[in-house]
Amino acid sequence: MPKLVIAGTVHELVDEVVTIGRAPDNAIVIDDPSVSGRHAHLELSGETYRIKDLESTNGTRVNGHPITETALRFDDRIRFGAIDARFEPDTRGSQPLPALAEMEAQPAEMSAAPVDFANASPFRHRSKDRDPTRTAILAAAAVAILAFFGSMIAVITMHVPVL
Repeated sequence: MPKLVIAGTVHELVDEVVTIGRAPDNAIVIDDPSVSGRHAHLELSGETYRIKDLESTNGTRVNGHPITETALRFDDRIRFGAIDARFEPDTRGSQPLPALAEMEAQPAEMSAAPVDFANASPFRHRSKDRDPTRTAILAAAAVAILAFFGSMIAVITMHVPVL
């Protein structure tokens, strides 16, 4: 039988429509000021329940997301205002998983990569050849930077008063 667990209290869902709220005429009464008088209702739809917020003041959330209406699934976390609840569906029809079958691994026919195989890496391959033009430009830039800093140091030291 499907259940709604609120603060450790289990409420079995036996009716097709289950009302939830602070008012005493609800099927499930939650006595908390953050819960509206008519906060939400659960309605049986096929084999599962759907939850619908009834325009409550503080809203209804399922798994942290605000909802107006949604189907409930196993172990969904529901929040009515500031009150947490958990939905547990009917598990009578559940069966254990079948046993794992023994499978024998077969060796690969060949281990070479196919001809049309491309590398999936987003990075370019490193070039094995050195580009002499690029190396010359980088060396010239390094010399120019060193010369600039050397001249700046020379200018600064010329204008420093000796004590």
